[in-house]
Amino acid sequence: MSGANQSVVSEFVFLGLSNSWEIQLLLFCFSCLFYVSSMMGNLLIVVTVSSDPYLHSPMYFLLANLSITDLTFCSIAAPKMICDLLRKQKVISFGGCIAQIFFSHAVGGTEMVLLIAMSYDRYVAICKPLHYLSLMSPQTCILIVVVAWIIGLTHSLAQLAFVVSLPFCGPNVLDSFYCDLPRLIRLACTDTYNLEFMITANSGFISLGAFFLLILSYIFILATLQQHSSGGSSKALSTLTAHIIVVVLFFVPLIFFYMWPSPSTHLDKFLAMFDAVLTPFLNPIIYTLRNREMKMAVRRVFCQLISFRKINK
Repeated sequence: MSGANQSVVSEFVFLGLSNSWEIQLLLFCFSCLFYVSSMMGNLLIVVTVSSDPYLHSPMYFLLANLSITDLTFCSIAAPKMICDLLRKQKVISFGGCIAQIFFSHAVGGTEMVLLIAMSYDRYVAICKPLHYLSLMSPQTCILIVVVAWIIGLTHSLAQLAFVVSLPFCGPNVLDSFYCDLPRLIRLACTDTYNLEFMITANSGFISLGAFFLLILSYIFILATLQQHSSGGSSKALSTLTAHIIVVVLFFVPLIFFYMWPSPSTHLDKFLAMFDAVLTPFLNPIIYTLRNREMKMAVRRVFCQLISFRKINK
């Protein structure tokens, strides 16, 4: 944060999503709907997995932690974006901008590790079922979550270590609705070519590599499923399909942000909004609708809530 004292710029101005008041009002309604739905959907998964004993397994433990990261991630930029849609002047302090970048990269890095862990969990369950309970013990699952957060925080700190000390002397306008590293670095009053390359290597190539690794692992698991019975294969295939869809939704915007040389501003904003609001909303829907156990558990939770309300009356 000491970089704020060395910089002339103390705040940044967002251009936002649109200059049209009608479009901003439409986006406000749209964003509020999906933000609230994202929070409720992910919170429902956390409560359901925590309260239902049938879901006390490694797969659902990791799913609940994924929902916690989604709850955190969609609260980093979305609330300010929603408020800014009703404001003419959209500004954020230097410290607030750095905080947005720090938490988005920390949570994003954590979610990346959790998705890899969920892939490993499905690999062990399908390819090494006799060793599943020993390889995916409760202690191992807790260790995975702790390591995921450590990696996420370390990744974020490594990104910001060279950014906070950059001199910002103007301009201070970001053609976006939130702070992101590539756009912020371009505003620095110094040559940032090497730093931009480092950011691309750190975030872009890691995201691309992890994405292809996950896709290849799921292809391998799907190939292994052909040796299983049709009943078990159908259930596992449904679960794997949900995992693959979530992986694609998470990684494609990241790869675009950091690997695309000259992104279209409109497409960039659309994917950023998709990543900030829609992906956390779609994740619980995908996992719930494609998983019979989750649907049954959600019904049991609602039945318990209804019974509880009747007893209190």
